[in-house]
Amino acid sequence: MCVKIGVSRSTVREALRLLASQHLIVTTRGVTGGSFVAHPDAAQLADGLSTGFALLTHSAGVGMADMLELRRALEVPAAGLAAIRRTEAHLAELRNAFFDPEIDDFDTMLAAHSTFHRALAKATGNPLFELVGRPLYQASYGEEVVAALPEEYWFRIDADHRELLDHLAARDAEAATRTAARHLDYVAFAAADR
Repeated sequence: MCVKIGVSRSTVREALRLLASQHLIVTTRGVTGGSFVAHPDAAQLADGLSTGFALLTHSAGVGMADMLELRRALEVPAAGLAAIRRTEAHLAELRNAFFDPEIDDFDTMLAAHSTFHRALAKATGNPLFELVGRPLYQASYGEEVVAALPEEYWFRIDADHRELLDHLAARDAEAATRTAARHLDYVAFAAADR
């Protein structure tokens, strides 16, 4: 490889290390070892997107309204697809993401919310929804946003998630998209600067 492309061994090693760190190749040792093109899943690829997304949200003036606009563009059609394509395993995964809104622990509820929406993206059967959506659900929220949330916020989120699951179970794509849109409208209203 070094002779063929005219670079040093250390350059080739560094390039292979970089490709491996980005989950683009898998390197194995031994007689049958070598470097092979990887077949990464959405979770692995989303790590790179999450880094870029975090940098943008903290330095380029990307705010909550921008994130919610992107969520609406992704999640509303995803809810309809999930209603059509979901499996019983997807429904179980969504049920497992429910939380008790009375626990009053923001981190626990936020993690459950994120798990629910990642499971919804997975239920579309299209790994690109998982890939693009994952960084959105890993976003951090500032203390000012958390402090401004209405008292009933997590109760409403929980009710919306349960209603959405009912529509998915019934394979009602139209109702699922309506509920997803209404859910995001509420999130936007609740998180808006007062």
